[in-house]
Amino acid sequence: MSYQKYGIRPQLVERVKFKMKNPAVKDRIRDLLGNVTKYDLQDRPKVRRLVKSAAVVLQEQLTDTQEEQIVNFVLAQKIDPNNTFHLLKLWGMFR
Repeated sequence: MSYQKYGIRPQLVERVKFKMKNPAVKDRIRDLLGNVTKYDLQDRPKVRRLVKSAAVVLQEQLTDTQEEQIVNFVLAQKIDPNNTFHLLKLWGMFR
């Protein structure tokens, strides 16, 4: 899995996936990320803010190292939220 190359632990990913099954949490995350552009996802300070905000919504305590690993992963993926191929690629990574 690609995210493991960045040091992101599978246990964290599984916890987040489980929490995202809660409709209230899912809606809060959707609201947080609803207006994000591909340029926002290539801006390190914005990505860091999004990661911190998502961690609060998900009630996850991230260490500085974990936060940096997630930010590096997001930046490396060059995600375009309007590109279906990019979204399918991410979906496949976290199935």
